[in-house]
Amino acid sequence: MIHILVVEDEKPISDLIRLSLSKASFHCTCAFDGAEAANLLEKNRYDLILLDVMLPEIDGFELMEYIQPLEIPVIFLTAKSAVQDRVKGLRLGAEDYIVKPFEVVELLARIDVVLRRYRKTDMVLEINGLKIDTASMRVWRAGQEVSLTKTEYELLLLFARNPRRAMYRETIYEHVWGEEYPFGSKAVDLHVQRLRKKVGWERCLQAVNRVGYRLEVEG
Repeated sequence: MIHILVVEDEKPISDLIRLSLSKASFHCTCAFDGAEAANLLEKNRYDLILLDVMLPEIDGFELMEYIQPLEIPVIFLTAKSAVQDRVKGLRLGAEDYIVKPFEVVELLARIDVVLRRYRKTDMVLEINGLKIDTASMRVWRAGQEVSLTKTEYELLLLFARNPRRAMYRETIYEHVWGEEYPFGSKAVDLHVQRLRKKVGWERCLQAVNRVGYRLEVEG
């Protein structure tokens, strides 16, 4: 299981991240200041670090200098939106930078990208009767391979990585198509309908009124 260290001094934000990561099948450890995080890093090995910039004891930029030799990928979390702060974090070796407040689905998508870059992501997902091999981008149902288009596969992976989470059509479109959602577009609905039939998710991939869709986990 992927083990993520969350270094965030605001407990409500830390709790939200921990709960969201747990639902997405990640193992999560939380630290609330830089010194505590440094102590944890001396004793444990992590696959990814989510690191706030403004921390008590040791700030995120200082801690980053300690992390660099460990070769653990880092995503900075911060309320600062100034360009110079983003640039400083990236120059120190961070893989990504996300500004608070953020949507959980966006954070999970960024985590997935970084883990895949480092080949640390879980290679096989099993959910609701499907086996998803993320390395080969192949999907099986009851032992039979399911033929999906690239868009259908990306849509499937988004739902599989975010079970039980209601996602807006706009969010789905932006993450799967990589573009801003065109007002009135039916692309998401049409692709969800085809995906449901292909993978047998007619019951568990549910429409959420005035929002979008949510994947319920069976069994």
